Amino acid sequence: MEEINDGNLGQVRHVVLVLSGKGGVGKSTITTELALALKHAGKKVGILDVDLCGPSIPRMLSMGRPDVHQCDSGWVPVYTDTQKSLALMSIGFLLEDPDEAVVWRGPKKNALIGQFVSDVAWGELDVLLVDTPPGTSDEHLAVLENLKKHRVDGAILVTTPQAVSTGDVRREITFCKKTGVRILGIVENMSGFVCPHCSECSNVFSKGGGEELAKTTGSVFLGCVPLDPLLSASIEEGRDFTQSFPDSATFSAISSISQTLLNSLQTD
Repeated sequence: MEEINDGNLGQVRHVVLVLSGKGGVGKSTITTELALALKHAGKKVGILDVDLCGPSIPRMLSMGRPDVHQCDSGWVPVYTDTQKSLALMSIGFLLEDPDEAVVWRGPKKNALIGQFVSDVAWGELDVLLVDTPPGTSDEHLAVLENLKKHRVDGAILVTTPQAVSTGDVRREITFCKKTGVRILGIVENMSGFVCPHCSECSNVFSKGGGEELAKTTGSVFLGCVPLDPLLSASIEEGRDFTQSFPDSATFSAISSISQTLLNSLQTD
């Protein structure tokens, strides 16, 4: 696929939205872990965190609240490593108080999203992951509107196995179809619980809802990620799970999903 050839996204090869029908399904966790897996696969990755009411990715990557600098092209993203292989821009960097609630009307949110999309100097990236708010709101439309002159390769939809979650993701699928966004696949998160003592995976909630949804809607099923205490602890502490636990089944699941995504993007 040809590179986007204009503006600050001119050297970004692929743009992928990460969507969920509702909050609490681990969308930001999946975004973070996919970014780390792609980074470890040798790719240059960026995360655009436009989840204005819940900007949690800076904490997940142990970035704190660094100063955001500007260059001639716009905002300079914050890099997680000296090799500059994982870049991040988040509303969390711009809030004076990390506990401050973002109580803004639509136009102000949409204006900030417009800035995020067009005014971040990403440089060369293989994949830019866009972490969006839950649901199908004005913010999603603002992201798509501002990306129209560039390109969105497609969206990953995150769900949990339960019917109440997959039902909400059905509406997200409808949103993608109405707005012309290609569905790259569905990820079933919290698919079983990994015992921290014996590593056995038990279906505490249920299993297979995401895979069944993919079948009934004609979407690609990217894979399952279990509820793993080691992953949860890594996220809470801002550690790189993919580096800390390379032999775990959870790492294998995340790595497989990232590789399937890469293959889909490269053959598009």
